[in-house]
Amino acid sequence: MVLLTERYAAKIRGVLSCFDRVIIQGNLSGVCHGQGMAAHISSLGFRLFDYTKFAQPLRDIVRGNAERLAKENGLQIQFVRSSKERKENRVAAILKERGNHPGLVCILSAMEACPSFMPWFDKQKDKAILRGKESKCLHYYFYFVDEEFGLCYLRVPTWAPFRLQFYFNGHHWLARKLDQEGIAYTLIDNAFTDIADFEKAQAFADQFPVDHLHQALERLAAQFCPVATRFGIDYHWTLMQAEYATDIVFFRQKDLAPLYAALNRTAIYTVKPDRIATFLGRKLNGNYQDEMGNDFHTRIEGTCIKHHMGPVSIKLYDKFGLVLRIETATNDVSFFKHYREVAHKDGTRETKFAAMLKTIYSLPPLRELMAAANRRYLEFLSALDDSSAGVRNVEKLSSPVRANNRTYRGFNLFSQADLELLRALARGEFVSYGFTNRALRRVLPGCNGAQVSRFLKRLRLHGLIKKVHACYKYYLTKLGRTVLLTALKLKELVVFPALAQPAAA
Repeated sequence: MVLLTERYAAKIRGVLSCFDRVIIQGNLSGVCHGQGMAAHISSLGFRLFDYTKFAQPLRDIVRGNAERLAKENGLQIQFVRSSKERKENRVAAILKERGNHPGLVCILSAMEACPSFMPWFDKQKDKAILRGKESKCLHYYFYFVDEEFGLCYLRVPTWAPFRLQFYFNGHHWLARKLDQEGIAYTLIDNAFTDIADFEKAQAFADQFPVDHLHQALERLAAQFCPVATRFGIDYHWTLMQAEYATDIVFFRQKDLAPLYAALNRTAIYTVKPDRIATFLGRKLNGNYQDEMGNDFHTRIEGTCIKHHMGPVSIKLYDKFGLVLRIETATNDVSFFKHYREVAHKDGTRETKFAAMLKTIYSLPPLRELMAAANRRYLEFLSALDDSSAGVRNVEKLSSPVRANNRTYRGFNLFSQADLELLRALARGEFVSYGFTNRALRRVLPGCNGAQVSRFLKRLRLHGLIKKVHACYKYYLTKLGRTVLLTALKLKELVVFPALAQPAAA
């Protein structure tokens, strides 16, 4: 398949894939649950019903540390009163005057929800315990420009158990890396509109330094949340949100605008739930209980198509009229599965296909899986855009084929039986995992085994499917994928809408 990036190579400045928005959560693993916190404060001589007396001095330390840092850096702590206000807008205004040199940019504070505990007497166990609850406390947002990771923030609550939240953007990290290597670039917001050497930039993006990230997190926790040392426990860092973007950068807006308009209009109608699962490397089955669907949004910057499956989504939108962005985002990295070592409770270990761990050290395999999702979506868009070859092949699809002194008729897109078969073959799980006679009969309830066998014979003779050696499984050929997609697009997006128009007087 010829990708968009190859077809429009003369109009494209470059292509770059890297992490975009990443949010990491830090927990003091030994005291982030009621039982652990109860054991800790009991060891210090506090009664569980004196939990407030234990937590208040720690709150004062966090507040005093924030005020000290503000004074040392010539800043004032700014209180954000409305939850609807975008903190990024305040930071952007400050950066415009201050510049992007490393250091503390500003400190914002806000009253926000936080996890906490409350003392409770358990009558069944006949003892006091700490129960988890949602509360509200003052949070500090320390915005700073890091020498390696660029603009970041660390969100620090003033109440135990002091769950931290760290944000960075992969594009800002890459910009700092390009600065170090002396490679010129133009970065607007969180998108590169030009890079002197896209290949080197991609090589850097593919080698994201997780060990450096871990060291930075430990350093920042000690700097902005000094009470963590009082517990004698290190923070455990897990992935809370992650976005991975593939940017196709065009030279001119007028080159991207018509292409994006065509893709935007077509993708919203042609992407079905099973195909969303295929993009994300999953197989859709009857046991899936979460939500799936497509959303179309109009933003200030333009429009956006979002295909979502549970906690994961894949989006298509343009930035500044120059960048066509495909972006896979997740709020739960365990949605993705890969081969990894699994430790069992009995101490044994084995390597098997399992859900991804949420640790920050899952970033490298997560990058590979998200990049693959973006690649599959790009291939789908490329097939939508290139209809010329497909239209020619549709003509071959409808023509009869002769083999062994027998003629096998072609496929009629206006025949209900043929159309149902072609729609079935275009299902996402069949494209990814192949299909058998039995699998086709499940989605074609009106056909028996002999009828489906004749369908398969015709498909093979027309070059649309190929049989796997020594088994009864079939796969669509490249020609088959192109022909089916173009045929269905031609009928459902052109013929049917045209026939639905009122007849001319």
